[in-house]
Amino acid sequence: MKKIEIVGVAGAGAMGRGIVQIAAQAGLTVRLFDLQPQAVAAARDNLSSTWTTLAAKGKITEDQAQAALANVQPAASLSDFADCDLVIEAIIERLDVKQKFFKELEAVVAGDCLLASNTSSLSITAIAAACTHPERVVGYHFFNPVPLMKVVEVIDGLKSDPAAGDALMDLSVRMGHTAVRCKDMPGFIVNHAGRGMGTEGFRIAQEGVASFATIDSIMREQAGFKMGPFELMDLTGLDVSHAVMESIYRQFFDEPRFKPSPLGTVRVAGGIYGRKTQGGFYAYSEGQKQSPIEPPAPALQGVPKVWISHAHEQGHALAVSLLRGLGATLQMGSKPDADCLLIVTPYGQDVSTAVAEQGLDPQRTVGLDTFNGFDTTRRRTLMVSPATSEKWRTMAHALLGSDNVRVSVIQDSAGFVAQRILAMIVNIACDIAQQDIATPEDIDLAVSLGLGYPKGPLALGDALGAAKVLEVLRNIYRVTGDPRYRPSLWLQRRVQLGMSLLQPSATVA
Repeated sequence: MKKIEIVGVAGAGAMGRGIVQIAAQAGLTVRLFDLQPQAVAAARDNLSSTWTTLAAKGKITEDQAQAALANVQPAASLSDFADCDLVIEAIIERLDVKQKFFKELEAVVAGDCLLASNTSSLSITAIAAACTHPERVVGYHFFNPVPLMKVVEVIDGLKSDPAAGDALMDLSVRMGHTAVRCKDMPGFIVNHAGRGMGTEGFRIAQEGVASFATIDSIMREQAGFKMGPFELMDLTGLDVSHAVMESIYRQFFDEPRFKPSPLGTVRVAGGIYGRKTQGGFYAYSEGQKQSPIEPPAPALQGVPKVWISHAHEQGHALAVSLLRGLGATLQMGSKPDADCLLIVTPYGQDVSTAVAEQGLDPQRTVGLDTFNGFDTTRRRTLMVSPATSEKWRTMAHALLGSDNVRVSVIQDSAGFVAQRILAMIVNIACDIAQQDIATPEDIDLAVSLGLGYPKGPLALGDALGAAKVLEVLRNIYRVTGDPRYRPSLWLQRRVQLGMSLLQPSATVA
């Protein structure tokens, strides 16, 4: 296997600097090149300050800080890469520029030097097409900030020598990163799998179901994520996130699962990117997000009489347990009395569909999200139809918030909010596995480290119940007729066979 000791890095921006930092700290000799010589000097000064700070905090020793800095050597031109074992490109995201650069590199480096691109969205096969020896070109996609984001994608182009990818997998461990392997497909693993959260969040907001802040609150406090979709896009920058959405959608030939939202288009056109512009889905003051004030639930008047639909037995059981704890008077018969609040607990349906199918009074009926595994001790989601009257909505809100747990009241939505987003996250990951882009294990590893989800998407699907996720998708598809919700065959077959979503397919000789 190729032994790597001297690494060239082209591009002195944030990504290039981060790659230089972890490589130099690992004891590698690093040559840093940029078309702007002053950028190289500035990057080296920045790294020196970083290592001084790390030493002051006791993260590394003074000797280690000095040794790392000594490992960083400015490169005046590409010819200084002549003795490199590996060159990592971290320049502008334009295919023509990258192809030209790699072609120029081949005229300089040794015949066994590996060439890697840190591209986040361009095809490795396309980049390598300009090279005389495409077999040594591999994708090596780090995430920003590189020293803190401990995952890197190693991408094999169609003509990449597997040994080249093997060498980068080993190098990643030496630099303190976890490497995952994938085929050359749009979005690779992380940016591909990440479409479920943002695109579905946008779709929910576009339908007028709930505000950006409400969607985020539900995903944080009920589904257990660190951030909701709009908080995350404000952090990464909508200019970046929306461009990735559009790119992946087009590269997959307008696959409905990845369809972007015009809400994003308008905001990008207006320069409303998030934290970097001091305003996005939220306002920011001195870098701190300004969340809208959430009013308390209405005061509960008396003891409500409640009937809970039996149409979904698991949802019914969870709702009964919750409402008994809140002190409601439950009518347990199969048909409700005329003075009851009616609660449905659909998985993937909206209240309107539940009312129509079950023959319920539309004015008195509300929906309660009781999906398996959701936390109802921090937040509950109450859904109303266009026909729900104010009296019954207020009663339901007061009852569900009577123990001071926050309640999000949303408009009718097939799959509420969290059900929809989580089902899409799981379904897209299932399709990545179905397409054999990466192993199930690497999909979960990449997403949990790269996106900070509470679990990898396949493990999340298993924890929620793969059959329940499939039920949600099928019902949303039935209600909306939108092909974006069609279940992946990976999910469908594993539910039919009683298999874990993380279990690979049997090998075929």
